[in-house]
Amino acid sequence: MNRKEHGSMKDGREVHTVDEYISGFPKEVQEILQNIRQVIKETVPGAEEKISYRMPAYYYKGVLVYFAAYEKHIGFYPIPSGVLAFRDKLAGYKKAKGSVQFPINKPIPYELIREIVRFRAEENQK
Repeated sequence: MNRKEHGSMKDGREVHTVDEYISGFPKEVQEILQNIRQVIKETVPGAEEKISYRMPAYYYKGVLVYFAAYEKHIGFYPIPSGVLAFRDKLAGYKKAKGSVQFPINKPIPYELIREIVRFRAEENQK
């Protein structure tokens, strides 16, 4: 297994599955991560799930999306095209070229995540 196929938590514990990754966070964060995971799996049932770059990663005919938990936000990584295509709907969130931050202390926009995941899957099919 190469370095990008597993992750390590702040406590130094290595994780090899998304379940292990999620279990390393407080219950309220676990719930958010499980909900995001469920949205991705429902939207693209054929997506392959693994740990890559130390975070949950989903592949469907190429990279689909990644997500990760941090102290104050959930990082969602739909690559640059996913952020650009939804820039108007993401206007209230901190963004970078291929990422967006959803604050943990505010409602997580699960339906928007679903739209972005669907867009990325369609994009990968082309």
